[in-house]
Amino acid sequence: MESMTQQQYQLDDLLRIMTQLRHPEHGCPWDKQQTFASIVPFTLEEAYEVADAIANDDWQELPSELGDLLFQVVFYAELGREQQQFDFAEVVNRICHKLVSRHPHVFGELADASLSEQQLKDNWEQQKALERAAREQTSILADIPKALPSLARAVKIQKRVARVGFDWDELGPVLDKVHEELEEVLAEVEPEPPASAALQEEVGDLLFAVANLARHLGVNPEAALQGANRKFERRFRGVEQRVAASGKAFSEHSLASLDRFWDDVKRLEAK
Repeated sequence: MESMTQQQYQLDDLLRIMTQLRHPEHGCPWDKQQTFASIVPFTLEEAYEVADAIANDDWQELPSELGDLLFQVVFYAELGREQQQFDFAEVVNRICHKLVSRHPHVFGELADASLSEQQLKDNWEQQKALERAAREQTSILADIPKALPSLARAVKIQKRVARVGFDWDELGPVLDKVHEELEEVLAEVEPEPPASAALQEEVGDLLFAVANLARHLGVNPEAALQGANRKFERRFRGVEQRVAASGKAFSEHSLASLDRFWDDVKRLEAK
């Protein structure tokens, strides 16, 4: 890493800068008008940019993206301080308490670093169950964030209910469920024009079943779909190059012609 000759800021500087940005008289107009709700989309975007930098092995850019994400936390903390709800110190206090309580094998009096992965998972879930009980949340699904990407949330729901035995032990019934949901989608499509609400529900059931299949196969469906997206984009760019080289617009090519370009790109990738 290259040494930086400019000023080296610390966490206290970031907190001070945040307070200045929100100053009623001298702050930034945009920052001053933000609320908890208004910056949520930016938080999600910054989290995805962190993930993108990691996926691209962009270690030079990752510190900057992590800084953007940290700024979101500091922003929420400043809003909390202004409204006398909480401050950054309380944010730090809460996460420290949570980490210590959820890792008794590291911080407890009977610390044991030799616990198996399953024992660690069991301890983690027991502690989370205690936390839900303290918040008077009776359902094991109560603390699964609704803002999670739908595929990721589906898998989290499925994993949670599997821990109490609500899951298939074999792959066969999982595959049967996928086929069943696909048939129900087709039943909504044929023979009459589909009702949008019913069709959306059936497609949702199909996606949930496919996510469950991925989980049983040990595949992260979110990562699998991201990979499929990247593959499609890469191949379609190859199609675009061939269309451009033909001297014709897309509209002047038949679907069969575009399919031949697509197959050509796939063959080149396979070599």
